[in-house]
Amino acid sequence: MNDASLRMSESGFPIKPVYEPNDVPLDTAARSGAPGEFPFVRGIHPGMYTNRLWTMRQYAGFATACESNRRYHELLNAGTTGLSIAFDLPTQMGYDSDNPLAHGEVGRVGVAIDSLEDMRTLFDGIPLDAVSVSMTINAPAAVLLLLYQIVAEEQGVSPAVLNGTIQNDILKEYIARGTYIFPPQPSLRLIMDTFAYCNRELPRWNMISISGYHMAEAGATPAQELAFTLANGVAYVRAALQAGMTLDEFAPRLAFFFVVRTAFLEEIAKFRAARRIWARIMREEFGAKNPKSAALRFHTQTAGVQLTAELPELNLVRVSVQALAAVFGGTQSLHTNAYDEALGLPTAAAAQLALRTQQVLAYETDVTSTVDPFAGSYAVESMTDDMERTVNELMARIEAMGGAAAAIERNFQRAEIEEAAYAQTQRIERGEQVVVGVNRFTSPASAGEEYVPLRVDPVVEQAQCERLRALRLRRDPAIVASSLTALRTAAAGSSNVLEPMKAALTAHATVGEVCDALRQEWGSYQP
Repeated sequence: MNDASLRMSESGFPIKPVYEPNDVPLDTAARSGAPGEFPFVRGIHPGMYTNRLWTMRQYAGFATACESNRRYHELLNAGTTGLSIAFDLPTQMGYDSDNPLAHGEVGRVGVAIDSLEDMRTLFDGIPLDAVSVSMTINAPAAVLLLLYQIVAEEQGVSPAVLNGTIQNDILKEYIARGTYIFPPQPSLRLIMDTFAYCNRELPRWNMISISGYHMAEAGATPAQELAFTLANGVAYVRAALQAGMTLDEFAPRLAFFFVVRTAFLEEIAKFRAARRIWARIMREEFGAKNPKSAALRFHTQTAGVQLTAELPELNLVRVSVQALAAVFGGTQSLHTNAYDEALGLPTAAAAQLALRTQQVLAYETDVTSTVDPFAGSYAVESMTDDMERTVNELMARIEAMGGAAAAIERNFQRAEIEEAAYAQTQRIERGEQVVVGVNRFTSPASAGEEYVPLRVDPVVEQAQCERLRALRLRRDPAIVASSLTALRTAAAGSSNVLEPMKAALTAHATVGEVCDALRQEWGSYQP
């Protein structure tokens, strides 16, 4: 076959026009295993969706805790089976809403959470023993987790039954996202303290969601997303072992977070390859004995970067295709983006329509009737092998540099992503990569021209700051001061910082004050 006829995947390996039986090794079935068995290529559970559907999450949060709480109730009433919390940038960076650096950003891209009172309001009327909650928070992840635990305990819910995830993945912040606070070493120490705390107090909680999503949104190819994410996962496992933890105690609760794009077959192959690579790493490198330690569990979100402001109604089609690829790939939970997110914060109607997309896939199609429908496909099996090979080559380069953290210090991942993003932009501008409604099949008018996006009223910031000032007047300043001193003492030493942190938050120390206490001991990261 003439190589000129081959089309390249987004990851850089060729896609053949026709796949034949000899494109798939004879031992493919043996290397894939049965569903629920090592190396979990066909899924981490024997029955997958034939027994239980994926968790249907909708990422939401804006303005105040009260307004976001109303949105969560709407989503739960509409049938969502898990909440996913979006925090505003000041919260993500560990600043209170009245900090000058927070001005203009309060409640803009997520909900503003400054204190225990805000967290109470956020989950008012939501039974935390009956809902799974994912929180997209990283540098101050421990702070928000403890606030959540305190609210649950106030509801009478035992920490032992709390079910959810904090992202808590700081390495990818240095690579692609930028919402870091502390330098890498104290950041890793905080993550390890969180691991240890969860092992003792929150046995069902997923204490990290190792994320490739944001790298993909920055321009990483599917293979880069997978390689850099799994390399970060290896770094976290090594750090936990160095901290004296036992692999099979913490590894079963490691979770991952990936994007799903419109490159349908390649994305399915990516998820299947991810499970095989991680299973082999955990068994062969780290000696995992518990099968759950080797089973890669992941959440998926459809690709926000592929949504367009031009002809935004086409995003409905894009999200549907992406969601279907995630389901065929065997995701454990899924967020479908609203079609209007390229224009502003999702409206309630658009968010509900995104949820309905998942429900149509789950209840109106037959894709949940059988496990891993693409198993044995010449094309997908071959692409799974190609993806695995490409990812392993990238991971070997990172390992040769000394691992993920050392590669970050050399700017390797960021440079690779920037190069890939630039190459893709060039392809789109040249028309080689078609984006319908943008560089081909454009229309003179779009429904987006009449669309009225959801906007956060500037008075939200003023009201949030007033509530914060009132809280500071009501609380006991001496108790707050002594609890923050205890936190700084723990941070300066080697004891777990989460216990004194919880005491400070219970005394109504704010998120900003807790993070400032850690900044005083650990400093702030300057890239």
